[in-house]
Amino acid sequence: MDFLLSKEQKSIQKAAREFARGELAPIGRELDLTQTYPADIVKKARELGLIGLFVPEKFGGPGLGYLEQAIVLEEFWKVDPGISQQLCSLTFGAEEFILFGSDEQGKKFLDPIFNGEGVMGFAITEPDAGSDTLSAATMAVKDGNEWVLNGSKVMIGNGTKGTFMLIFCLTDPDNPSRSKRHSIIAVETDRPGYKAEPMHGKMGLRCSDTAAIYLTNCRVPEENLIGVRGNGFHQLMAFFDRSRAYVSAHGVGLAQGALDMAIKHIRDRKQFGKPIGSFQGVQFKIADMAVKVELARNIMYKAAWLLDNGTPDTHVTAMAKLYASRIAVEVVDEALQLHGGYGYFDDYDIERFYRAAKVLEIYEGAKEIEKMIIGRTLIGK
Repeated sequence: MDFLLSKEQKSIQKAAREFARGELAPIGRELDLTQTYPADIVKKARELGLIGLFVPEKFGGPGLGYLEQAIVLEEFWKVDPGISQQLCSLTFGAEEFILFGSDEQGKKFLDPIFNGEGVMGFAITEPDAGSDTLSAATMAVKDGNEWVLNGSKVMIGNGTKGTFMLIFCLTDPDNPSRSKRHSIIAVETDRPGYKAEPMHGKMGLRCSDTAAIYLTNCRVPEENLIGVRGNGFHQLMAFFDRSRAYVSAHGVGLAQGALDMAIKHIRDRKQFGKPIGSFQGVQFKIADMAVKVELARNIMYKAAWLLDNGTPDTHVTAMAKLYASRIAVEVVDEALQLHGGYGYFDDYDIERFYRAAKVLEIYEGAKEIEKMIIGRTLIGK
């Protein structure tokens, strides 16, 4: 087993690191405090090919893999979680087109993300349907050659900035199998009946767009159905089996960034006449943090590598997401502790990282869901 990155992967990693340090670092704190969407950075990342690296060239994407996607996101999240989340979300759900859509659909919807002003989102969560996706009640009814959608979604990325949304919706409510009642339909956000309102007051990731979505007799053509009618739940699970691999890079990157901050601080901060990094207890803390980050990075790389080699493993991906999220919360907590009172103020980046960490254990599959997946895989249903 080769643990070394290829020359091309190292080049991509370097480009992402330089972009993050040059573009994200100078304004990350300001955009978080003002809750400002990073429009200029989105444009630059698009131009440099640093978004949606796993999207095939035939759909306008870089045509690389999930490992390259994870490598880039790790570098971004080391520097600023909020902007990084927004950059990741630009292609959130593209897997549905790659795995289940037609070439015509992929070119129509995905190409503008890379060669225009396109931004997508995946509207899954509802007020009464979070982890229990099969309870999603947003309805799509066939009327002639159109779908008519009604319902609402909450906490949806790019709800106000997106040019189109993938809507996880109920199309076959009478099917005796709960897992065959939903479908996935693309909805252009400029269609009558689509409305989005920004959701404010987030604890972290404040510069990324999060919205509530309302669909009122919103009509789209029948060809906007992605994949097979009634197969939406299985298509959604296939998406999670891939996205969670690179979302685990969010946790790895945030934890590494927090560790880097802690190391810098303990080298500079003096107490009792010497740098606090000279104390054995502090060194032990740093050692524990570093081990956690390295282990998380390895399982994240494994999950992404398996995907790129055509052998996706649901339970390895769930492990990667679960562990990376957990260590992000643990490492950033220790890092802030090492900053002492300074870490509690927003002029130190560790404060922003601390606020951002917790959502990693909630979104893209709560930690309890990941444990259920792992448990059921090992024990059986």
